Amino acid sequence: MMHLDKVSRVLAHSLKTLSIAGPLLLGGFSPFVQASTESIHFLIPGGAGGGWDGTARGTGEALTKSGILETVSYENMSGGGGGKAIAHLIETAEQAQNTLMVNSTPIVIRSLSKVFPQSFRDLTPIAAIIGDYAAFVVPANSKYTSFTQVVADYNKNPRSIAVAGGSARGSMDHLVAAMAFKAAGGEPKRVKYVAYDAGGKAMAGILSGEAHLLSTGFSEALALKNAGEVRILAMTGDKRSPSAPDVPTLKELGYETSFVNWRGFFAAPGVSDAQAKEYQEILKKMYDTEAWKTVRDRNGWTEIYKPGDEFVSFLEVQEKEVGSLMKELGFL
Repeated sequence: MMHLDKVSRVLAHSLKTLSIAGPLLLGGFSPFVQASTESIHFLIPGGAGGGWDGTARGTGEALTKSGILETVSYENMSGGGGGKAIAHLIETAEQAQNTLMVNSTPIVIRSLSKVFPQSFRDLTPIAAIIGDYAAFVVPANSKYTSFTQVVADYNKNPRSIAVAGGSARGSMDHLVAAMAFKAAGGEPKRVKYVAYDAGGKAMAGILSGEAHLLSTGFSEALALKNAGEVRILAMTGDKRSPSAPDVPTLKELGYETSFVNWRGFFAAPGVSDAQAKEYQEILKKMYDTEAWKTVRDRNGWTEIYKPGDEFVSFLEVQEKEVGSLMKELGFL
């Protein structure tokens, strides 16, 4: 006779199988359509070591260490400014229902500038989970000790301030610098932006004197500051960060502007409302775990949980604001 414990396990497994397969068989869909909440595959539109990579792997670490998920997997897919991964998620939608793709503000910028033909509307927005503000950085030995000094020189002669960034003209680093100088009363079109192929090269640019100011992410700026290489003159949050309480915001310096580079997740098109909600709940639950707090604090991230419709509304507002600035700068 079968032991009662074994009977219970067999019955539980049968019920679980029916709960997954039943609706699929009735609806005539492929079993790939049902995503598993025990495992998530993270699609990363860039290479190892970047912001997208760190966000996906940090999230996966928190979800598994806290026991919310049993397993996670990762796939780096560079190309087309993120467009290759977006196209892949759309094209393989039926087989990718347990996949979450990480992305951030560049999906809005690159869609507007037609780097790729898709936009966030072609995917299923799940949630924004973290924010990374922008920051303005100078070498530790720079003559500039405040952002107001930089602004004063810029307003006298915009070409006297070369701003370095780790991406192309019209990218986020460029747009944030233009936004800041516009808020300070300057002409954003006249920003002398020096594009470098990655943040490390941009940092080398200000250390060598090729540029005077670095426009970069706040978490990257913190790492440089902690290494003693730079001073952070200002950041773009609405209030100072506990990670660097000595760094003022643009707003408190009198420049009425702020910016946050959100990072979040998208599922394939066609994911059901119920499955999307399940993903949102998984990410929300993660915030309460010690594993997440460790990852968050290690990276200096700010929590900005925006699920579902709230995320879509946020993206629509950002698209309008970024699009307006890009038109003003002549990129649209």
